[in-house]
Amino acid sequence: MTKAPASKPYDGPLTAHTGFWLRFVSNHVSGAFRQKLSEKGVAVAEWALMRSLHEHGAIAPSQLAVQLGITRGGVTKIVDKLIVRSLVIRTPDAIDGRAHTLSLTATARRLVPVLAKLADENDQEWFGHLPPETIVALTGMLRGIVDHHQLHAVPLE
Repeated sequence: MTKAPASKPYDGPLTAHTGFWLRFVSNHVSGAFRQKLSEKGVAVAEWALMRSLHEHGAIAPSQLAVQLGITRGGVTKIVDKLIVRSLVIRTPDAIDGRAHTLSLTATARRLVPVLAKLADENDQEWFGHLPPETIVALTGMLRGIVDHHQLHAVPLE
């Protein structure tokens, strides 16, 4: 029996790679969402941080860093921008003056649902043509990949 020659790693079109299609769709979906957020004056990283604070309430920066999968320095950079815009408050801990918690301002608590609606609209624009069971299956597959590779960092860009 004659063995077929081994294919070269560069044989076949770029579009033969699953990762190509995943990135292709991801770039367009996230780019559209980034544009929607920018029209509200918010960056993706700021949205993710505010969404996390909205969900969890007042929290230490170190805990927020773990939730988002970024460094404490990364949290500080984002928080500093949000404090300047009166969207986040840094409150000293009553017991340990060196520690503090982060929380959303009233303005930010009103803004987060508006931004969440933009996220829902973006999902609808990109995935609304799919049957609900396909969306559930696709989401399950993507979560399975995340779990398999033990991915933790929230995509911030």
